[in-house]
Amino acid sequence: MKSLFFNAQVYAGGKVSRRSFLVENGRFTAVGPDAEILRLAGSDTDRINLHGLFVCPGFNDSHMHLISLGQSLRTAQLSGHTGSLAGMLACLRQFAAGHPPRNGQWLRGRGWNQDYFTDTNRMPDRKDLDAISKEFPIMITRACGHCCVVNSRVLEIAGITGSTPSPDGGRIGLENGEPDGRLYDNAIELLNPFLPLPDKAELKEMIRLGCRTLNACGVTSVQSDDYALFRAIPWETVNAAYRELAESGDLTVRVYEQANFTALPELRRFIEAGNRTGNGDAFFRIGPLKLLGDGSLGSRTAHLSRPYADDPAVCGFSLFSTEQMNEMIGYAHARNMQIAVHAIGDACLDQVLDAMEAALERHPRKDHRHGIVHCQITRPDQLERISRLKLHVYAQSVFLDYDNHIVESRVGSERAKTSYSWKTLLNRGVSVSNGSDCPVEFPDVMRGIQCAVTRTSMDGTGPYLPEEAFSLEEALDSFTIRGAEASFEEHGKGLIAPGFLADFTVLARNPFETAPEDLHTIPVHACYLGGRCVYDGSI
Repeated sequence: MKSLFFNAQVYAGGKVSRRSFLVENGRFTAVGPDAEILRLAGSDTDRINLHGLFVCPGFNDSHMHLISLGQSLRTAQLSGHTGSLAGMLACLRQFAAGHPPRNGQWLRGRGWNQDYFTDTNRMPDRKDLDAISKEFPIMITRACGHCCVVNSRVLEIAGITGSTPSPDGGRIGLENGEPDGRLYDNAIELLNPFLPLPDKAELKEMIRLGCRTLNACGVTSVQSDDYALFRAIPWETVNAAYRELAESGDLTVRVYEQANFTALPELRRFIEAGNRTGNGDAFFRIGPLKLLGDGSLGSRTAHLSRPYADDPAVCGFSLFSTEQMNEMIGYAHARNMQIAVHAIGDACLDQVLDAMEAALERHPRKDHRHGIVHCQITRPDQLERISRLKLHVYAQSVFLDYDNHIVESRVGSERAKTSYSWKTLLNRGVSVSNGSDCPVEFPDVMRGIQCAVTRTSMDGTGPYLPEEAFSLEEALDSFTIRGAEASFEEHGKGLIAPGFLADFTVLARNPFETAPEDLHTIPVHACYLGGRCVYDGSI
C-alpha cells in the first residue's frame, strides 16, 4: 500500500515549502509540490491530509540510554521534586508507600540535583535514606548518573565499610571515617553484583516504555548506550531483546548501539563474536565502542586540568588510566570499530584526543567518524585538534538549561569562555549532532532546539556565549541529518527525500514562525516510522 501525505509545510534541504510526499515500503518515493505528487497517487493510495502542519525528518537523539529511560520510568521520578531535599525525600517516601519493595527488591529513584535544593546546600546522604527505611535497600541516583546515594542496608549488602578502598576512577564518600552513602562514578560499580536483575522479558518492557516516551517527543532514531546499565546481563541478551522486538514490530525507534565496555577482554570477546560497527539492520545496528571517560560537572567528577574554581581541593578524575584508554581505543580502531568517548572535563579530553591521534597514526583511516560525547569544557587548542582529527561531536544543547547556572562557578571565567563551543566546531567543519543523554535530561527535542538557538535557560538565565548559538536550521539539522552522519546513515536517513527512510515528525506549529524563546512550547502532533504512525498527539 502506498501512502500519500499532502498539504504540509515540509522542511527539506534547509528550506520550508508547501509539499507532498509518497511513501512505499517504508521509504519516501517522491517529494514535491502538491499538484505534482497528487498526480502520482493511484486509486490504491492511502491519502493523509496534514492540514498545513510542519513536517521534518524524524528526530535522532544521538546519545542517550534507552533501556535506562525505560527502567527509570518504573522508579521514583525525583526530577520534579528536586527543589528541596525535604521535597525530594517526601516524593521518595510517597513512592515507597505506593510501591513497597518485596522479595529483595530495591527502592530506586533518579533525578535529584543538590544545586536546586533551597533548604540545604549539600547532597543527600545515608542518614536521609535511613530515615525512610533501614529494612529494605534504597538507592537514588543523581540526575547526571555519576553519583548515587544508598542507605545503610545497601552498604551492608555490598560489604562497603570505612576500610573499603575507593576503586580507580571512583570515590566512596566518607564522614568521620565511615561511608556516608555517596558513591561516585566507578564506585557505583561496587553495587552491581548485588542489584536485582531484570530478565529479558522485563528488558523488553523497559524498551517499549522508553520507545513510547521517545515517539511522543518525535524521536524515531537513537544512539543508545545500554550495556552499562546492568553489567551482569550479557550483551547478547540486550541485543536479543532489541532484535526480538524489531521482529515483532514492537521496536518503534531505530537503535544504533553505542557498545559500552570497560575492559579489553570483554571488548575482545564482543568483536571476535563478529560484532563490528554497522552490523545489523535498519532497526538495530552495532555502533561505536563507547567509553565513559570521566564524570560530570554537576557532581564535580568531570576531570579538569586545573582544580574546580568552587572547590580547589578537587580536579575530578578520569575513569581510565592513560594506558587503559590507549589500549581500548587502539584495539577497537585497528579492527575498524567506530569509537565514541564521553569527555566533559578538559583533562579527560586531552587523554582521549591523545589516544585517538595515536591510534590514527598507527592505522590511518579516512572515514573513521570517531567522536567526543558531550565535549563541554574545552580549550582553544583542543577545538583545533578535534577539527584536525576530523572527529564527530555528540552535543547536548539541553544541558545549557542547568549548566548555565554553574559553568563559570565550577571552572572559572577563563575556561568558561571557550567551553560548550559547538558552533565554533561547526564553523570549522566538524559534524555536530545533538541529543539529551536521557534519562539525564528528558528527551524533549524542542527544548533542546530552543537551548541550541538561544543559549538561554528556561528560567531566562543567560545567554551563555551567545556567539555559539545555532541557527534554527543548524539546530534542526543537529537532531536529524547530523545524527545520521554520526551513524554513517546520511545517504538514507535524516532527510525527506526520495529513497530515504520515511521517518518523520509532524509539529503543531512551524518553528520558523515561532519566537525562539517559545520553541519548547511547540507540541509534537504525530510521529511516523517507516511511514507508520507510532504516535498520534491528537488522540
